[in-house]
Amino acid sequence: MLDVDGAQPIAGYGAAAGRGYLAACTMGLPAAATVAALRADLDRWRLGTATAARYTEVAERSRAHAATLLGTSSDRIALGSQVSVFVALVAASAAPGDEVVCVDGDFSSLVSPFLVRGDLRVRHVPLAALADEIAADTAIVAYSLVQSATGEVADEASISRAARDAGAFLLVDTTQATGWLPTRHLDADLTVCHTYKWLSAPRGAAFAAHSDRALAELTPLAAGWYSGADPWTSCYGPSLHLADDASRFDVSPAWQAWVGAETALGVAASLDETAVLEHDLALANAFRARLGLEASDSAIVTWPDAEGDDLRALTAAGVVASGRAGRARVAFHVWNDDEDVELAAQALGRAAPS
Repeated sequence: MLDVDGAQPIAGYGAAAGRGYLAACTMGLPAAATVAALRADLDRWRLGTATAARYTEVAERSRAHAATLLGTSSDRIALGSQVSVFVALVAASAAPGDEVVCVDGDFSSLVSPFLVRGDLRVRHVPLAALADEIAADTAIVAYSLVQSATGEVADEASISRAARDAGAFLLVDTTQATGWLPTRHLDADLTVCHTYKWLSAPRGAAFAAHSDRALAELTPLAAGWYSGADPWTSCYGPSLHLADDASRFDVSPAWQAWVGAETALGVAASLDETAVLEHDLALANAFRARLGLEASDSAIVTWPDAEGDDLRALTAAGVVASGRAGRARVAFHVWNDDEDVELAAQALGRAAPS
């Protein structure tokens, strides 16, 4: 179990809390501090002492934590509720006939906003070939840093170089990465992330980091009262109030979700990201070894399970796993330890080597 300060497991996580839970790639488990924050907020709401001003402070602290996780500054971060909303702004910026290159089998929230336009040339290519498939006339490149269905990790450096050489707008989704895989070094025009998976926040809190190009080229089509420099003076028309920085792309925060997200993001931002990466990969690769699979650079482990037999066996043994695209899928994160590897391996009849 990963320790913080050499004392207790991360932010109140213990083996009992996460035993057999191998589904961080589906939904994270809340730390004790996150649960406490949500309960306290529920009491304030119940007693009539919750205030919009307090929720605004929560949102701004969350923005700062998100900036830390993506290696940027707070003025580059926009807050939202879903990744697809941010992706839709990129899709809306494209000219008719523009070529968009996506990864074959990538998550639909990253693909559908481009397809629904109906007037873009959307190409789907294998992840391993993405950098090579970016052409001189490619306008937008959109991909997930870690693939949801397979757990594959993209070669982001090669993809970035190819996109820059072509002058393409580069959109990266780190929803399946940020929290276990360091994402403070990415070179992208727009980096989008939902927080309810590896960051263990409530669903309904997402964020995006904007480059100079994104700030210049994207239009805040979802602008509302929270898109102004001072939201409390942006509540009414007829004038348009837009912030100069990335907060003009904000969607009005879902207050209760951001109460939990603020604490969860703060916990994640405070961790030694190298230690988290090493912990998660060690467990994932120990499980791969039990399955007879080669070691990998991903905390997500998937294997063919077209009929769902392995997923049913895991579930029957008390292991929380998932199935995607005809594959069984498990993930190892900060609440897991060697006992979870053993539990899952035994459920699949993979005894430890003698």
